[in-house]
Amino acid sequence: MEAVKMNKILIHKIHASIPKLSPKNNTYKKSFAQVLDNIASKDVKFSKHAKERMQSRNIEINNQEMNKINEALNKAKQKGIKETLILMNNKAFVASVKNRTIITVATDEQLKENIFTNIDGAVII
Repeated sequence: MEAVKMNKILIHKIHASIPKLSPKNNTYKKSFAQVLDNIASKDVKFSKHAKERMQSRNIEINNQEMNKINEALNKAKQKGIKETLILMNNKAFVASVKNRTIITVATDEQLKENIFTNIDGAVII
């Protein structure tokens, strides 16, 4: 059900972002790929590694959590953070703020005695 809702949201965003025909030459001002890139740059993405970790660790994220991650990335960007650790409930995410990409994911069980490197900030939500 969540996937259907997310697809409807994505379709709505795509439809709203498609430019109107130019009155001069009846051509689109932006390509479809450019529109998709623009939409994707505003949303949180997950690296292949993060997706694999989520699957192997049975980690699921709902829409409310996705919104919190999005807000955390916005806050990190405002503070000038490039790579951040986001702690939310019993989950941890390492993310590239610039690319809005989750690099890896862990739960509180995997966090014990763990060391996070290559981060320059943390957001706790």
